[in-house]
Amino acid sequence: MKASNAAVTVVVPVHNEAGNIVPLLLEIGKALEGQRSFEVICVNDGSSDGTAAELKQLMTRYPWLRCIRHKQSCGQSAAVRSGVAAARAPLIVTLDGDGQNNPAFIPAMLRALEAGAPGVGLIAGQRVGRKASGFKKLQSRIANAVRGAVLRDGTRDTGCGLKAFRRDVFLALPYFDGLHRFLPALVRREGYAIGYVDVVDRPRGAGLSNYGMLDRLWIGILDLAGVWWLIRRRKRIPKVSEE
Repeated sequence: MKASNAAVTVVVPVHNEAGNIVPLLLEIGKALEGQRSFEVICVNDGSSDGTAAELKQLMTRYPWLRCIRHKQSCGQSAAVRSGVAAARAPLIVTLDGDGQNNPAFIPAMLRALEAGAPGVGLIAGQRVGRKASGFKKLQSRIANAVRGAVLRDGTRDTGCGLKAFRRDVFLALPYFDGLHRFLPALVRREGYAIGYVDVVDRPRGAGLSNYGMLDRLWIGILDLAGVWWLIRRRKRIPKVSEE
């Protein structure tokens, strides 16, 4: 497999995604094989269904697949952090394990990231044609509007799991639970620009969503306040020269 561009690690956090992970990994391989050197790290975030068994079987078929397991569920941000920390490539792509993010958009996101280097620190997927209930769409619109008004991050959809960024940029960010929802604001805080790629949303392949309204609402409000504080309290590192 000859690489035409920089190597990439695709990080996929999964929690009880049996039935979704097999077709998703097939699509990731199809999108990247022959295009560039890559690996996929699936972070099994304390799954209690057949996810671990499916991943074990898949690792015998795909040499580019690696798996990390959390003994108990620690949340999506922790799973992403574990995957990025273990990554061997300088470029990272993340996408959700439920199949709603289409891997066919990965090459376009990587091209946008490389074209914008070094000033662009993140390419964020922006969902179009979202496959969700009217109530969930309303929730997202309200949450995105409030977040945008407070943080002024210029992003209409931070809930899309499909993102591309440099590993070193991500690991330099302050870590907390819920970090994945605020990546554009935090990357801007470090002085980088954000790029966007429209991606077509898909319905969940199997199973049920692992996130509910109330468990995200109150935590999200606290996280929003914390990120606002981080942005306000950022200290510029002075450039020094020896006389």
